[in-house]
Amino acid sequence: IARDPALDLAVIKIEGSGFPSLSFGDSDQVQLGQTTIAIGNALSEFRNTVSTGIVSGLARSITASDGMGGRESLDQLIQTDASINSGNSGGPLLNLSGEVIGVNVAVANDANGIGFALSANSVKNVVESVKKTGKIIRPYLGVRYTPVTEALKKQNNLSVDYGVLVVPGETANDLAVIPGSPADKAGIQANDIILEIDGKRVDESTSLQSIISKKNIGDRITLKILSNGDEKIVTATLEEMK
Repeated sequence: IARDPALDLAVIKIEGSGFPSLSFGDSDQVQLGQTTIAIGNALSEFRNTVSTGIVSGLARSITASDGMGGRESLDQLIQTDASINSGNSGGPLLNLSGEVIGVNVAVANDANGIGFALSANSVKNVVESVKKTGKIIRPYLGVRYTPVTEALKKQNNLSVDYGVLVVPGETANDLAVIPGSPADKAGIQANDIILEIDGKRVDESTSLQSIISKKNIGDRITLKILSNGDEKIVTATLEEMK
C-alpha cells in the first residue's frame, strides 16, 4: 500500500485479523556488542533461515547497489555480523526479547560478517505515517550533499572536517539545491557546508538525514553554515517531501 524509495522499503497490508506479530523495539537503545538474530529467506531459496551475531556498528552510512546499476544511499544503519545473504532483505533483525530492532537491507559482498539493517525507529515512523495518513509523509530540506571527512577536507582544502558539503548529483538534472525547496528559500547554495542544525553538530555519528527525519513538517530549524569561508546562521521551514 506504500513504497518508500528513501529507505528501500515497502509497506504491505494483510487482510484478516488475529495474526501473530512482532513488535518494534527502540533502536536508539541498541548497544554495540548486544546479541542480534536475523531471519529471512537466504539466497531466496532457504526459507525462514535464522542466524545470530552481535551489533558490530551503529549509525552506519552506505551506498548500496541493486546489482542492476541502481544505487541508493542509506543512513543510520545497524551493522551486524549475523549472517545476512541475498534474499534476507526485508526480514527482521531481532534482540533477545524478540523485538524488531531493524529490517535487514544490505550486505557487503566482498566481506564476511558485514550486514546492515534499517533502524527500527526509522521503519516505525514510515509504518505509523501510512496508518495515519495512507501514505508516507516526511519532512525534507532539499539539498544534495556529501559528508565532509578528513580526506575530503585535504582534497578540497576545506577549513573544517565535519558537516556536509552541498554538491550536485551525477547528472545535470541533479541540482545541489532543489528549486523552491526549504533550503532554496533559506538561501543555501552549492558549495555551502552545513555545520549544525538546531545546535547539533552534523558529523559521522549524527547525520543530516537523521536529524531531519526526527522533525515534523512545518518545523522551523536553525542551520549554521559555512559559505564562502564565512559562518552564518539561516533558518528554514521544513516541508513535505514530494
